[in-house]
Amino acid sequence: MSILSDKEEALLAKARSIGAEFVYEPEDVAKGVREYLNLMEQGLKHSKQAMTMIPTYVTAVPNGTEKGVYLAVDLGGTNFRVCSIHLHGDSKFTLTQAKTPIPKELMIGTSKGLFSFLAKQIEDFVKKHHSDHFEPETSYSQLKLGFTFSFPVEQVALNKGYLIRWTKGFDIQDAIGKDVCELLQTEIDALDLPVRVVALVNDTVGTLMARSYTSPGKAGTLLGAIFGTGTNGAYVEKLPRISKLFNKTENYGEYDSSSGVMVINTEWGAFDNAMKVLPDTPYDRALDKNSVNPGMQMFEKRVSGMFLGEILRNAIVALMADGLFNVAHGTSIDENGPLFTPWSIDTSALSTIQADYTSSYTLTKQLLERDMGVSAASTGDAMAVKALVYGIGKRSARLSAIPIAATAIATGAYEKYKLAKAEAAEGEEVEKIDIGVDGSVVEYYPGFERYLREALRDIQPLVHGAAGLEEAIRIGIAKDGSGVGAALIALVA
Repeated sequence: MSILSDKEEALLAKARSIGAEFVYEPEDVAKGVREYLNLMEQGLKHSKQAMTMIPTYVTAVPNGTEKGVYLAVDLGGTNFRVCSIHLHGDSKFTLTQAKTPIPKELMIGTSKGLFSFLAKQIEDFVKKHHSDHFEPETSYSQLKLGFTFSFPVEQVALNKGYLIRWTKGFDIQDAIGKDVCELLQTEIDALDLPVRVVALVNDTVGTLMARSYTSPGKAGTLLGAIFGTGTNGAYVEKLPRISKLFNKTENYGEYDSSSGVMVINTEWGAFDNAMKVLPDTPYDRALDKNSVNPGMQMFEKRVSGMFLGEILRNAIVALMADGLFNVAHGTSIDENGPLFTPWSIDTSALSTIQADYTSSYTLTKQLLERDMGVSAASTGDAMAVKALVYGIGKRSARLSAIPIAATAIATGAYEKYKLAKAEAAEGEEVEKIDIGVDGSVVEYYPGFERYLREALRDIQPLVHGAAGLEEAIRIGIAKDGSGVGAALIALVA
């Protein structure tokens, strides 16, 4: 017997129909992988492509034996982190860090305002944790710093990169086209700090490096991926496949070619801005129209933590027209509250609702009141909202499988696994394709990896063979990847 009234049953059916608009079928995932492979190839051959595939000048990944003390800073989104990393040389490290929120006004101000703020945080950290470097008689050299900068840059050397565009809500126009390492070093020097910026690191490159340092496998990590505020990935590519490096008309700097590989920053948040294969709903379109960069970062806007809450808000507003939060039943809604304020719902709300298995959806009702300004929501309301959340979250995870699958295929890593599997004796362990991940969505969103792996299994017909793509992939959290990875690249520098 249903606990819901006929009106609530009708509302729930409508919510499920909206949730169904987010269903991403197996054939959709396969189409996405094919298009990703196509754009990946174009980006490796030519600059200024739809997917930029940026050479990072990092030509080796660590093996866990590296030692030393290095600084790293991470400007990755809403917070700025300063870290001191002591690498012990046995795949282990000790990390000391401080985290500071970026004031909203600095995200849309001037480059001077932002970078002087960052330098001041570095000064506070170094004076607290490395005060010996300020003593005149110290024999220490300058502290080497790796700068994790998680925005698209045209990198022309290990410690030089020009900002292409801002993402994640930043919009500082006078910084576009400038070398971000120089902007930071100028403000560090103005404070007379014993610190030298020696490496520019994308957070995904840092994730890749950190996972490779701590990975349990024998082989190096293939891919570092971020699924957090934003989404992006970096992977190890064979030098001959990066044909744009050999084009004399391109502005690429010198690099060490002895390893035969280079890490590529894909900037996959911009995958399929042309919207050939990505899913599209009215709620996605409303979000994009109201964003700071309409038509850009279309993959990121369907996957990452910065946007899932706003997709949910748009879907809830649409469902309210069909009777969600019926005030005639005693429910009250704050008309100046989060539901009527764009970008006011955090992705953590979706995580809480997704994980609510209480009999009367008590956690969801509490969250609706606390975070969305809805008092006395009914059980039917809560069930309807959860139906929306389920569709949005599952689609994010299934979309996330596209670049992982495409990278495993394009690099030959999956073919190598299949061959090893075919030749292995019964019961013999075969080395898996190691993927390092970081970010709040992949780490904390309930069921994210399970849904992602479902999508990897769904595209098995695309890759053929008895050995499954999903079984070939080992996914591990690269904790503090952006900081430790930046330190590892500073060491290389």
